[in-house]
Amino acid sequence: MRSSFVPRGLRGGYCASVKHAIAIAPLLLSPLAFSIGLAPSQALACACGCGIFDAGPTALMPAMSDSGYSVWFRYSYMNQDQNWEHSSKAPASDNGDQHIETNFYTVGGQDMINRNWTIMAELPIFNRQLTTTDDSNGSVTGNPNSVYNAKLTDLGDAKISAVYTGFSPDMSTGVSFGVKLPTGNFSGPNGAAGGPEFDRDSLPGTGSTDLMIGGYHTGGLNADGALSYYVQATYQFAVLTQEQYRPGNELDGATGLIYDFGSFGRITDVSPVLSLLASIRGHDDFENADPLNSGYQRLMIAPGIEMGFDKVRFYADIEIPLYQYTNAASSVAVEGTSGQLVAPFAVKAQIAYDF
Repeated sequence: MRSSFVPRGLRGGYCASVKHAIAIAPLLLSPLAFSIGLAPSQALACACGCGIFDAGPTALMPAMSDSGYSVWFRYSYMNQDQNWEHSSKAPASDNGDQHIETNFYTVGGQDMINRNWTIMAELPIFNRQLTTTDDSNGSVTGNPNSVYNAKLTDLGDAKISAVYTGFSPDMSTGVSFGVKLPTGNFSGPNGAAGGPEFDRDSLPGTGSTDLMIGGYHTGGLNADGALSYYVQATYQFAVLTQEQYRPGNELDGATGLIYDFGSFGRITDVSPVLSLLASIRGHDDFENADPLNSGYQRLMIAPGIEMGFDKVRFYADIEIPLYQYTNAASSVAVEGTSGQLVAPFAVKAQIAYDF
């Protein structure tokens, strides 16, 4: 996770100021994700895989500001309306879940203690609508096998990280250590018949405490520093769980290129960004999970734009799958459902203020 997006300073590579050096860090990360098994683009499956929104130019690297303090707000969106089994689209009738639409609202901030250490924190809010099918006992609606709609707006799981950037004067390389806390709702609302409307893998919180380990590197690609790259990745795994559900271990990474066109009047920075985002997530586990229909691999391309206005920075992109693979039961007969819902694209926009 990162307190801001690709700052302008780092992009020139070693010849730029520290601020410039840190700016580009996000672009380099995608290659790292690839190196760990061709990290396929996240399938945007039922266990929503929203970790991908913490990868890329808005993740992991500290933002340089006069005070060391920065805050940001990120909006992300995805509409999961396609059933996917392994590497191809599958019949909607195979999956009891029909549609998941989610708006993610995330607030975050950083405190750059010194050139070596930065503390970052994020807290998401989920606004989710689910269309799915009741079980054969009608435990949610009272009507067996009926289709129903469920809605939920609630907190997700908070993330806190410490980033060490003391490897070089320009802070172009860093490692992070963090924890995801079980602040999110992992029980959800109940239907008229008393059963939970959401499965555990589609709730804002996992109920687990996870550890996170990550790293980034950035650098320049030409003499004037206008073209730069970044690579970044984070691995997350649960160490404490609740109520018989353990989310799969997850690797999210990104790499990309940034071209800095420089300033235009009051606009201090205009930079197109092209990133590759990759995710690998393992099967969920324990009694309240669906191991056969959870876990995925994905690779996404994300064209975006970054702009600066004095102390305000803006970033936006659209993330389009190039490759998706979702784990799925071998047939509907195995447990009555097969596949995971995926989205044809995802969007992200973030605005940050450096104090």
